[in-house]
Amino acid sequence: MHKDKATQTASSAVFNVMIVAQAGRLTYEAVLFAASFRRSNPDFQGQLFVAEPQPNARWSRDPRINDTAARQLLSEDFGATILPFENRHFGESYPYGNKIEALASLPADQPFVFFDTDTLITGDLAQVPFDFDRPSASLKVEATWPQRELYGPGYTATWKSLYDKFGLEFEASLDPAWPAEYWRHYLYFNAGYFYYRDPVAFGARFLEYALAIRDTPPVELVCQSLDPWLDQVALPLVIHSFGGGRDALPPGWLDGSHSCHYRVLPLA
Repeated sequence: MHKDKATQTASSAVFNVMIVAQAGRLTYEAVLFAASFRRSNPDFQGQLFVAEPQPNARWSRDPRINDTAARQLLSEDFGATILPFENRHFGESYPYGNKIEALASLPADQPFVFFDTDTLITGDLAQVPFDFDRPSASLKVEATWPQRELYGPGYTATWKSLYDKFGLEFEASLDPAWPAEYWRHYLYFNAGYFYYRDPVAFGARFLEYALAIRDTPPVELVCQSLDPWLDQVALPLVIHSFGGGRDALPPGWLDGSHSCHYRVLPLA
């Protein structure tokens, strides 16, 4: 897609942006995110949400942002809405699950983009040619999962077992530019950003798949670790189930000209 045409097409889209923050390092990453977001998007038409987990039995300590000055910066200076949500399934045992459970608290039927807090926004997001009917996620990813075992199963058997578990078409997810049993042949994302037209629907399926993989994994996963990879194992299945994929967003916009996921090592 020609970049000028993509910019013109994308400029009319109204969507929300969500990050997740809690006490500690994520508080200050959230402040940096919000500062860079507002500097690059002074006329943003949607809302910036900072989702905040609430204290309950799944946390040994109160996870809420406890720096008063940081809360003020986020809500007053940078115009973010601090959005409380409950952890019913994850929490302290798997904090990466925050990005899954927080989606249920966003306004339904309103397009959204989620970003990890360790991201800087470096351009006007209204220019990004999102197709919110076709979700996608960050391709700034390495061969982190699954890990090849000496006696198998291989990449194909491992991934296919998950597609079969959820009744998804496996062959359509494959990238023919890469050979079978090479990790790039299979749909895999970094969960540093993702988007769709409805956060509630996306979050419900993300939660369904993640819990099913955690609690009743296929036998092919017996030697595979799901901590911390569970979100990135479920994410490509969710995106594929909604008709998205690796080619839904033209390259060079996110993890490129308009955002920088700075705690993720650059690809070789």
